[in-house]
Amino acid sequence: MRRIGLVIGTMLVALVVLAALLSAVWTPYDPSLALPTQRLQGPSPAHWLGTDQVGADIASRMLVGAQSCLLVGIVSVLIAAGIGVPWGVAAAMVRRPWSDLLTRACDLLYAFPAVLLAIVLAAAVGGSTLTGMIAIGVSTVPVFARISRVASRQVLAQDYVVAARSSGIGGWTIARTHVLPNIAPLIGVQASVSYAVAILAEAALSYLGLATPATVPTWGRMLHDSQTYLFSNPALTLWPALAIAAAVLGFNLLGDGLRDLLDPRLREVR
Repeated sequence: MRRIGLVIGTMLVALVVLAALLSAVWTPYDPSLALPTQRLQGPSPAHWLGTDQVGADIASRMLVGAQSCLLVGIVSVLIAAGIGVPWGVAAAMVRRPWSDLLTRACDLLYAFPAVLLAIVLAAAVGGSTLTGMIAIGVSTVPVFARISRVASRQVLAQDYVVAARSSGIGGWTIARTHVLPNIAPLIGVQASVSYAVAILAEAALSYLGLATPATVPTWGRMLHDSQTYLFSNPALTLWPALAIAAAVLGFNLLGDGLRDLLDPRLREVR
């Protein structure tokens, strides 16, 4: 069952990546092209998923929306891991009271959700894709910091690290040669799970108008624009909702599958 979950997750993630790559070179129609005479049409050979409230092709907008999904996920996870991992490793290696100070600062940042940070950034510099990516990335920093801190302390307690310290090797050299390589699999698993969280957060921010501008097709923006037609034309809501659900499920299953493969304790149980 664990392997099945990993396979399903990999397939769903591959579909999202394939849609993003395909939309970079081809779409059935211009996703920004509005044809009022063809608005709210059902699926047909001309429009595979129908048209929306302004006559734009839904399939084309869905394909382009995968690009924003991947971009926001990649950048936000890189921001979170790039700040959180060094933060956690440093908190594990330095002595008190600096270790406690770094840990409490992490807990303080954890209290600010992505939506609140996006609202603050949007009020300061305006809503944009960059604003959404920064807000999602910064809000996920404490997760990577906590995991890195706990995993680093486990590595630092090993006999070979104690021997390295006794031989006079510096702390940051130990972090680079011993700590980071050993915690990298765990960070990779967390990155996959955080990717799913980033997709949900981006959809929520786009729905609220705090992330990607209205001129750029995103799945969250499509949900926002289709809410008026929820009962009269539910397909407008169904397609972006299914895409978000599939992407989130795919990255969650991929993260769980990677954890099962990379965690030696789970391998022993299996």
